[in-house]
Amino acid sequence: MGINKSLSWNERLKNTMPHGSSTTSKKPAYLPEEPEVIVRGKGCRVWDEKGREFIDFRNSLGPITLGYCFPAVDEAITEQLKNGIAYGHPTTLECEVSEMLCEVIPCAEQARFLKTGGEACSAAIRIARAYTGREHIIQIGYNGWLNSLASGARVLPGETSRTIPGVPAQISALYHAAGWNDKETIEALFNDYHNNVAAVIVSADYSDFYKGAEFYPFLREITNRNGALLIFDEIVTGFRVAMGGVSEYFNVVPDLSVYAKGIANGMPLSAYVGKREIMKTCEMPGFSISSTLGGEALSLAACRAVINTYREHDVIGHIRSHGEYIWNKVNKLFEEKNIKIRLMGSPACPAIKALPDAPEGLLQRFFRLAYKHHVSLYGTSYVNFSHSYEDLDEVAGNLSAAMDELQ
Repeated sequence: MGINKSLSWNERLKNTMPHGSSTTSKKPAYLPEEPEVIVRGKGCRVWDEKGREFIDFRNSLGPITLGYCFPAVDEAITEQLKNGIAYGHPTTLECEVSEMLCEVIPCAEQARFLKTGGEACSAAIRIARAYTGREHIIQIGYNGWLNSLASGARVLPGETSRTIPGVPAQISALYHAAGWNDKETIEALFNDYHNNVAAVIVSADYSDFYKGAEFYPFLREITNRNGALLIFDEIVTGFRVAMGGVSEYFNVVPDLSVYAKGIANGMPLSAYVGKREIMKTCEMPGFSISSTLGGEALSLAACRAVINTYREHDVIGHIRSHGEYIWNKVNKLFEEKNIKIRLMGSPACPAIKALPDAPEGLLQRFFRLAYKHHVSLYGTSYVNFSHSYEDLDEVAGNLSAAMDELQ
């Protein structure tokens, strides 16, 4: 196939890959205001191929908790690179980082590594089935594309589907989607599949985050009562609402947890962790979860640097305080200008939503204008440790100007 380099980057990408991106949620929707491609990031800012600068709240869809090119992480990667990337045996880092995770994650007595959150969720589900001898899985929220198997499941963070192309009906029938805080449906599923529910896996609803205070204890009680495992998908919430994620924040301990995104500040790493008795299922005869690059050393070096940075600095406090500062300012601007949009949920990972009585397309027009005014937002927008109050004041001014154009 010939390559026409006179085409735009977006056109070239769409010509050679579905969606024009390897990550569906990263494809640009608001061209020409939105960047086609990003070529550089530093701290809380990114630059596109045209040289335009944006204050960024997408943070690679969540992994960048400390900031782009964060010195301690970059130095750790560079030092490890001098000694190699991957070997034919475990590394000292694999031991050290698993020990560190077991110190900071409430349910973690053992930990093991993969590369992406979705595959780590899949690993946790397989462990749950093998440990319990049961088949059915109740899913709440988005747990990665590998696990979007139930009719009505989240196939992307903000998208559900009644049919799942490529998944045989016999497999789909073993997965059951339930809504956030939908206790009635979950009770009914346990009744319908009595003694055959292996696990409930749950990721937080960001706009209704605080309902977790009652919902997570409910899930702990009903899984205990029915002999099922409870799995927390902490891919977004871990190292963001707290180091230990919602488990630490709401003081509810699951049987297994999955962490990814922020644990390595952008390097590809995920961890599935849990109680020793359950994690030992991985050593059962015939059972296998194994990946050649699961213990790859550059990502583990990054993770160790991230954990040390969180321990040395109040990263969680910064994310919370700076998130409250900017999102309260933005919500006040929405109210003052009578714009039917609000940021809802935890300031660490709030959802941007159009209100029920908002004009059609209002949110999409706002995102487009935010890009025009050099602010990169996402449906769930994240403050990182590199956002300063000065950066956030600049954002508030830019978004105010964007809102004025929205009127």
